[in-house]
Amino acid sequence: MTGPRFRQDTGQAFPIYITVVAGLLFLALAYLAVGQASVNRGGAQTAADAAALAAAQDRRDLLVGKWVHDILDPTKWGAVFDGEVPLPDSCWRAEELAAQNEAGARCAQDGPLAFTVEATTDKSVGRSIVPGTENFKSKASARAVIEPLCTFEKPGEGAHGDVLPRLSCKDDRDWDLDPHDLTHLPEPQDLFDVHLAAD
Repeated sequence: MTGPRFRQDTGQAFPIYITVVAGLLFLALAYLAVGQASVNRGGAQTAADAAALAAAQDRRDLLVGKWVHDILDPTKWGAVFDGEVPLPDSCWRAEELAAQNEAGARCAQDGPLAFTVEATTDKSVGRSIVPGTENFKSKASARAVIEPLCTFEKPGEGAHGDVLPRLSCKDDRDWDLDPHDLTHLPEPQDLFDVHLAAD
């Protein structure tokens, strides 16, 4: 009597087993879709971070070039360190770096010493059990700022390049510049720091 009853119980349990396995498979595929989306989102954030930093570093280098050009006129230093000088647009570097990270970028200068970038991945999340993911592209944004690292005593009107102000920089680094020997000047990273900041 136990034989037929056992086979009957087994037959009743089989649909439940199939349902459980199907549910577990669905959950596994759902987790895979979430993982794909997370990887895609991470790629977008990487592209945005790199693009924003690239634009800020390009502007930093342009600012340092302007400072070197006007180094014998210390009355112009303040505008350079405040970023308030006319310079070419640096957003092209953001677009270039984003493309290298397989993304497009929308870049905007955010004040004289900052850039905001929104990056969109070129590739979609891909096909999954979640409808629409094959057309979904991740987006992320980043903001990079340029921070002056040095201070100096601003000269009065009529100042000239015979005596240059001392640059007092972070980490207790001072620069006493000789207007007659400008072969050893601070590097861009000595004058400005570039870093990511909260949006």
